[in-house]
Amino acid sequence: MKNLFDIEGKAALVTGGTRGIGLMIARGYVENGARVYVASRSEEACAETERELSKVGTCTAFVANLSTQEGCVALADQIKERERTLEILVNNAGANWGAPYEEFPASAWDRVLDLNVKGPFFLTQALTPLLEAGAREGDPSRVINIGSIDGIQVPLLDTYSYSASKAAIHHMTRVLARKLAPKITVNAVAPGPFQSKMMKATLDSFGDSIAASAPMKRIGEPEDMAGVAIYLASRASAYVTGVVLPVDGGISTTK
Repeated sequence: MKNLFDIEGKAALVTGGTRGIGLMIARGYVENGARVYVASRSEEACAETERELSKVGTCTAFVANLSTQEGCVALADQIKERERTLEILVNNAGANWGAPYEEFPASAWDRVLDLNVKGPFFLTQALTPLLEAGAREGDPSRVINIGSIDGIQVPLLDTYSYSASKAAIHHMTRVLARKLAPKITVNAVAPGPFQSKMMKATLDSFGDSIAASAPMKRIGEPEDMAGVAIYLASRASAYVTGVVLPVDGGISTTK
């Protein structure tokens, strides 16, 4: 029982791992002994994250464009050069777009769906052999997709492609969970409001009212996200697959 939540020595890749929710997860994994790779489009963000997280554990950062199949395959190849197995894949990299309904452009659908839906599929596809190699008796490898409560309930803002993409990643989680079992579990986390670059403008304007309307009466903290990600990556969740887990202080229960 003492080892149920142990992830020490596991190899993990966290996309979009240089900021926001991805960084919260990556830091939680590094601090708990995992060997962590993070990916981002920004070379500067990669260098800074690798430098900071390497102070407390093992972290390597890669510059990657995960909005194309070629970019996903290229990142997978970089991981394969360094690891024989991969125990944890967190598909977190994502984009948002807000515009009034009457003006919402086709480019907003292409950009958001390419990164938020196609990217996780093609990266998981490319890394499946490595993930299968990482599976152990009673402890399968893990794919953790980052969705959103906006894929569960109707959002207040005009983010049509984003909410549709998150509903899509939730259902793709269920489809892949069935496809990749028993060697790989596939689950999704549906975060509510957390302090991140994507949420900054919203929280600056409406943070107090959002917190007041949440049953838990607060915005999510880094430990809240890290704890769930560690659970889904550890022996404790070995029999859990195809689940979409809201981590939102109960907000999705109120609408």
